[in-house]
Amino acid sequence: MNTFKPVVALTLGDAAGIGPELIARLLSQPGVNENANIVLLGDPWLWEQGQATAGLSVTTQPTESLAAVRTRAEQSQPAFLAVDTIRPDQVLPSQAQAACGNAVLKVLNLCMDGAQRGEVDAICFAPLNKQAMKLGDLKHEDELHHFAEYLGVTGYFCEFNTLGDLWTARVSSHIPLKDAASFLTQERIVAATRLIYQSLQASGNANPKVAVAAFNPHGGDGGVCGREEIDIIEPAVRELRASGLPVDGPFPADTIFLKAQDGQYQAIVTMYHDQGQIAIKLMGFSKGVTVQGGLPIPITTPAHGTAYDIAGQGLANVNATLNAFQIAQRMGAARLAAAA
Repeated sequence: MNTFKPVVALTLGDAAGIGPELIARLLSQPGVNENANIVLLGDPWLWEQGQATAGLSVTTQPTESLAAVRTRAEQSQPAFLAVDTIRPDQVLPSQAQAACGNAVLKVLNLCMDGAQRGEVDAICFAPLNKQAMKLGDLKHEDELHHFAEYLGVTGYFCEFNTLGDLWTARVSSHIPLKDAASFLTQERIVAATRLIYQSLQASGNANPKVAVAAFNPHGGDGGVCGREEIDIIEPAVRELRASGLPVDGPFPADTIFLKAQDGQYQAIVTMYHDQGQIAIKLMGFSKGVTVQGGLPIPITTPAHGTAYDIAGQGLANVNATLNAFQIAQRMGAARLAAAA
């Protein structure tokens, strides 16, 4: 028994999407249990369906509670905690539905409850659908804001999108583009930069270099195309550098990712959602990961969605899910070690 392996909770995601298939493929990967004590939470019928879709059979150990997972004698197989959140007759394949969204929320809340009790060190969830979750009682603009409220977060938080060694943060996220400028403040840029720097360190990168994006075309062209760089972003970068962080910028958004591709930077702070998302998804759609930054427990998920168009067809690509799991495992291990 290795009680020092982090307990990583997995979920099956939206029942109408590719999540159950992805988890079956993930848990069939060689060595996936080597550095993590895995517990899968989900409806038994949905887990069976996911395995059937993937054409795989995964051996799990039943557990009666999250509390029993950390001290179980045999950790070479995933634990399975059966929960009842949705019936097969409530699921219409490949459609956003309230029942599916509500089921996703219930399982995620169980995982967070376990984290708050010290029974879970990290969470990796299979893809969910925001429309289904809002139909199913999500009260916030996205799952990150739900996590933050549920876990009592009062400080700054934001999503990170990662692709291999490159991580991105954003100052504003799921809001109308017309409102993005109103979210630009020196305080938010400083907070986003500090958070991604610290999170990269927690994931194993001891001294990441961070680049900060401009907001306007050509970085504002000295004020001709906008003054946000002069009035807000440059002062934020100066403040960060004065505090000792390795931060550069602002760089025009149409060239900043070229610098990262050359290995000059391991993190980019973008000013709004698509500024970073378009580049990251073009660079590696099937590999990207979303990390929920600023929460008291690591929470990760593949950056792609539920892929309703291929659900149930056995075509799901597991790469992003595997990457999300590995980040959760590393961050969970660091969190466990810090608490020891």
